[in-house]
Amino acid sequence: MNIIVKPYGSDLCYCRPDTTWERENKDFYSPECVNEIYWTPVVFARISKAGKCVGKKFVERYYDGIGCGMLMYCGNSTVVDKSSILPHPLFQPVVFEDEKKFVVNVSPINQYSSVILSGAKDLLEEAICNTSQLTSLRIGDFVAVELKEQQKLANKEDGTVALRGEFCEKEIFSFSIIF
Repeated sequence: MNIIVKPYGSDLCYCRPDTTWERENKDFYSPECVNEIYWTPVVFARISKAGKCVGKKFVERYYDGIGCGMLMYCGNSTVVDKSSILPHPLFQPVVFEDEKKFVVNVSPINQYSSVILSGAKDLLEEAICNTSQLTSLRIGDFVAVELKEQQKLANKEDGTVALRGEFCEKEIFSFSIIF
Protein backbone atom coordinates (compact mmCIF):
# COMPACT_ATOMS: atom_id res chain seq x y z
CA MET A 1 0.00 0.00 0.00
CA ASN A 2 1.31 3.43 -0.94
CA ILE A 3 0.16 6.96 -0.37
CA ILE A 4 0.53 8.71 -3.70
CA VAL A 5 0.79 12.47 -3.15
CA LYS A 6 0.32 15.28 -5.64
CA PRO A 7 2.16 18.27 -4.11
CA TYR A 8 0.54 21.70 -4.16
CA GLY A 9 1.25 23.54 -7.42
CA SER A 10 2.90 20.54 -9.13
CA ASP A 11 1.85 18.14 -11.87
CA LEU A 12 4.19 15.44 -10.57
CA CYS A 13 3.58 13.02 -7.72
CA TYR A 14 5.59 11.07 -5.17
CA CYS A 15 4.87 8.03 -3.01
CA ARG A 16 4.93 7.80 0.76
CA PRO A 17 5.25 4.28 2.23
CA ASP A 18 2.47 2.85 4.36
CA THR A 19 4.62 3.28 7.49
CA THR A 20 3.88 7.02 7.30
CA TRP A 21 0.13 6.41 7.73
CA GLU A 22 -1.15 7.07 11.26
CA ARG A 23 -4.12 4.72 11.57
CA GLU A 24 -4.88 4.98 15.27
CA ASN A 25 -4.89 8.71 16.12
CA LYS A 26 -1.89 8.29 18.45
CA ASP A 27 0.46 11.04 19.53
CA PHE A 28 3.34 11.94 17.20
CA TYR A 29 6.78 11.82 18.82
CA SER A 30 9.16 14.04 16.90
CA PRO A 31 12.65 12.65 16.25
CA GLU A 32 15.34 14.37 18.36
CA CYS A 33 17.07 15.85 15.32
CA VAL A 34 13.91 17.68 14.20
CA ASN A 35 13.39 21.29 15.30
CA GLU A 36 10.37 22.21 13.18
CA ILE A 37 7.34 20.41 11.81
CA TYR A 38 5.50 21.64 8.73
CA TRP A 39 2.11 20.56 7.45
CA THR A 40 -0.28 20.82 4.56
CA PRO A 41 -3.99 19.94 4.37
CA VAL A 42 -4.99 17.23 1.90
CA VAL A 43 -8.03 15.65 0.37
CA PHE A 44 -7.57 11.94 -0.35
CA ALA A 45 -9.29 8.89 -1.82
CA ARG A 46 -8.89 5.17 -1.18
CA ILE A 47 -8.36 3.19 -4.38
CA SER A 48 -10.79 0.26 -4.70
CA LYS A 49 -9.85 -1.02 -8.16
CA ALA A 50 -6.39 -1.58 -9.60
CA GLY A 51 -5.59 0.37 -12.74
CA LYS A 52 -3.14 2.13 -15.00
CA CYS A 53 -3.86 5.14 -17.26
CA VAL A 54 -7.33 5.74 -15.80
CA GLY A 55 -9.49 7.93 -18.03
CA LYS A 56 -11.58 10.83 -16.72
CA LYS A 57 -14.76 9.11 -17.90
CA PHE A 58 -14.13 6.07 -15.67
CA VAL A 59 -12.31 7.55 -12.67
CA GLU A 60 -15.28 7.22 -10.26
CA ARG A 61 -15.02 3.44 -10.59
CA TYR A 62 -11.51 3.44 -9.09
CA TYR A 63 -12.17 4.83 -5.60
CA ASP A 64 -14.75 4.11 -2.93
CA GLY A 65 -14.36 6.89 -0.38
CA ILE A 66 -12.96 10.38 0.10
CA GLY A 67 -11.60 12.08 3.21
CA CYS A 68 -9.59 15.07 4.31
CA GLY A 69 -6.54 15.07 6.52
CA MET A 70 -3.02 16.40 6.74
CA LEU A 71 0.54 15.51 5.85
CA MET A 72 3.38 16.47 8.17
CA TYR A 73 7.00 17.10 7.18
CA CYS A 74 10.02 17.26 9.48
CA GLY A 75 11.91 20.27 8.26
CA ASN A 76 10.70 21.37 4.84
CA SER A 77 10.55 18.03 3.08
CA THR A 78 11.61 15.07 5.22
CA VAL A 79 8.96 12.37 5.54
CA VAL A 80 8.98 10.20 8.68
CA ASP A 81 6.82 7.37 10.04
CA LYS A 82 3.33 8.26 11.30
CA SER A 83 3.32 11.63 9.51
CA SER A 84 0.35 11.01 7.16
CA ILE A 85 -2.87 11.78 9.01
CA LEU A 86 -5.55 10.23 6.79
CA PRO A 87 -8.46 9.61 9.16
CA HIS A 88 -11.41 7.25 8.88
CA PRO A 89 -14.30 6.99 8.28
CA LEU A 90 -14.22 8.02 4.66
CA PHE A 91 -17.14 9.87 3.10
CA GLN A 92 -19.15 9.18 -0.01
CA PRO A 93 -17.90 11.28 -2.96
CA VAL A 94 -21.22 13.15 -3.12
CA VAL A 95 -20.36 14.84 0.22
CA PHE A 96 -17.51 16.70 -1.50
CA GLU A 97 -19.63 18.09 -4.34
CA ASP A 98 -20.81 21.03 -2.22
CA GLU A 99 -18.63 23.57 -0.44
CA LYS A 100 -17.42 22.17 2.90
CA LYS A 101 -14.98 23.43 5.54
CA PHE A 102 -12.01 21.47 6.92
CA VAL A 103 -10.62 23.04 10.12
CA VAL A 104 -7.44 22.34 12.10
CA ASN A 105 -6.97 23.85 15.57
CA VAL A 106 -3.52 23.91 17.17
CA SER A 107 -3.16 24.62 20.88
CA PRO A 108 -1.68 25.99 23.13
CA ILE A 109 -0.38 28.40 20.47
CA ASN A 110 -3.97 29.08 19.35
CA GLN A 111 -3.23 28.63 15.68
CA TYR A 112 -6.30 28.04 13.54
CA SER A 113 -6.43 27.06 9.90
CA SER A 114 -9.38 26.31 7.69
CA VAL A 115 -9.70 25.23 4.09
CA ILE A 116 -12.86 25.57 2.05
CA LEU A 117 -13.19 22.38 0.04
CA SER A 118 -14.95 23.53 -3.10
CA GLY A 119 -14.05 21.53 -6.16
CA ALA A 120 -12.06 19.04 -4.05
CA LYS A 121 -13.71 16.05 -5.72
CA ASP A 122 -12.71 17.33 -9.17
CA LEU A 123 -9.12 18.02 -8.01
CA LEU A 124 -8.90 14.52 -6.60
CA GLU A 125 -10.31 12.82 -9.69
CA GLU A 126 -7.88 14.76 -11.90
CA ALA A 127 -5.02 13.67 -9.63
CA ILE A 128 -6.10 10.01 -9.84
CA CYS A 129 -6.10 10.23 -13.64
CA ASN A 130 -2.71 12.00 -13.76
CA THR A 131 -0.96 9.80 -11.21
CA SER A 132 -2.22 6.66 -12.90
CA GLN A 133 -0.31 7.79 -15.99
CA LEU A 134 2.92 7.67 -13.95
CA THR A 135 2.34 4.72 -11.60
CA SER A 136 0.03 1.74 -11.29
CA LEU A 137 -2.77 2.11 -8.78
CA ARG A 138 -3.37 -0.86 -6.48
CA ILE A 139 -6.33 -1.73 -4.29
CA GLY A 140 -5.80 -0.09 -0.90
CA ASP A 141 -3.55 2.73 -2.13
CA PHE A 142 -4.43 6.30 -1.23
CA VAL A 143 -4.17 9.24 -3.61
CA ALA A 144 -3.79 12.56 -1.75
CA VAL A 145 -3.81 16.10 -3.13
CA GLU A 146 -2.14 18.89 -1.14
CA LEU A 147 -4.48 21.88 -0.92
CA LYS A 148 -1.99 24.53 0.26
CA GLU A 149 1.73 25.15 0.44
CA GLN A 150 3.53 23.72 3.46
CA GLN A 151 3.22 25.88 6.58
CA LYS A 152 5.03 25.73 9.90
CA LEU A 153 2.96 23.78 12.41
CA ALA A 154 5.17 23.58 15.49
CA ASN A 155 8.75 23.84 16.67
CA LYS A 156 10.78 22.44 19.54
CA GLU A 157 10.35 25.59 21.65
CA ASP A 158 6.56 25.11 21.63
CA GLY A 159 6.89 21.83 23.52
CA THR A 160 3.82 19.63 23.26
CA VAL A 161 1.23 20.83 20.77
CA ALA A 162 -2.33 19.47 20.51
CA LEU A 163 -4.10 19.23 17.15
CA ARG A 164 -7.77 18.75 16.44
CA GLY A 165 -9.22 18.34 12.96
CA GLU A 166 -12.87 18.87 12.08
CA PHE A 167 -14.85 18.24 8.92
CA CYS A 168 -18.57 19.02 8.63
CA GLU A 169 -18.38 20.17 12.28
CA LYS A 170 -17.35 16.68 13.45
CA GLU A 171 -13.98 15.74 14.91
CA ILE A 172 -12.00 13.54 12.53
CA PHE A 173 -8.67 13.47 14.38
CA SER A 174 -7.15 14.59 17.66
CA PHE A 175 -3.55 14.00 18.76
CA SER A 176 -0.48 15.74 20.16
CA ILE A 177 2.96 16.43 18.73
CA ILE A 178 5.57 15.81 21.39
CA PHE A 179 9.13 17.13 20.99
